[in-house]
Amino acid sequence: MTLIEMLNQGNVFNLVSMGVIFLLMIIMISALGRGVMGKATAEKEEQPAAAAGRTQNDVITAVITAAINEYRKTNK
Repeated sequence: MTLIEMLNQGNVFNLVSMGVIFLLMIIMISALGRGVMGKATAEKEEQPAAAAGRTQNDVITAVITAAINEYRKTNK
């Protein structure tokens, strides 16, 4: 086997092994993504029904409005 043949065989082996590693990484990343996204959607569904329709800004606005109304009632 000549030097050129050995280098060509090494290059082929290098490309094949990099391709296999690339495919394994894609499979692992997609599996992790599905696992993380599955947990995120499961946690999202576990929220109470009362809080599910409201955002944090809506809650803050409601609290401030209630405080202003209470202040107006007591300080007429």
